[in-house]
Amino acid sequence: MQDLKNWKPCPPPQGVTLKGRFVTVEGYDREKHLQALWDAFGGLHVNTLMLYFTQNDFKGIEDFDAWLTTCQTKGGWVTEVFRDNGTGRVVGMANYMRADPANGVVEVGGVCHGPAMARTPLATEAHYLMAKHAFEDLGYRRYEWKCHNDNKPSHAAARRYGFTFEGVFRQHMISKNGNRDSAWYSIIDKEWPVVGKAFETWLAPENFNADGSQKRGLEAIRADIAAETGA
Repeated sequence: MQDLKNWKPCPPPQGVTLKGRFVTVEGYDREKHLQALWDAFGGLHVNTLMLYFTQNDFKGIEDFDAWLTTCQTKGGWVTEVFRDNGTGRVVGMANYMRADPANGVVEVGGVCHGPAMARTPLATEAHYLMAKHAFEDLGYRRYEWKCHNDNKPSHAAARRYGFTFEGVFRQHMISKNGNRDSAWYSIIDKEWPVVGKAFETWLAPENFNADGSQKRGLEAIRADIAAETGA
């Protein structure tokens, strides 16, 4: 059994700025980010992007604003906004959620990528920066990802980023007036060295062709690093 007699609680996550090569992660500021996020999600097209979120469809930016504010003030979400370093435009968001500092557990959720993030390295780098901050700066032991079990793209993203599938919580919650079974994934601290190094290797300039396409996939890189290190 792991000896944790010297374990000390982690600080709770707060809005933070994390700058990468492709994207900057910024703590949410309503005055600065509300309209920019709404525009990045295509206005009411956000209802399609957030198909698997639990809230009812938004009728306008006011609904979106009220929902996000409630998530932060009552749900404890710490919203991080993604800004494209190349264009300077806001392109998406994710949240640190359900933080349990005493046990070193935090979830990344409320993830929504605008169309400008599609098929670019921005999403990969944004999630690398958020995970790295949780493990290396704040000292968390467990980093969770949960999704509606029907959300195949979210399953695929979790696996690609290095999360381990742990099972499905049946009838976990009610979502949009229907049942939601939730799939649970996690990365734990002992896995982070391999997962983090794989992210860094994938994001390195030498892993991209002149047209911006990848040379090696993230999952293949991670498997190679694990084999080399015996992890």
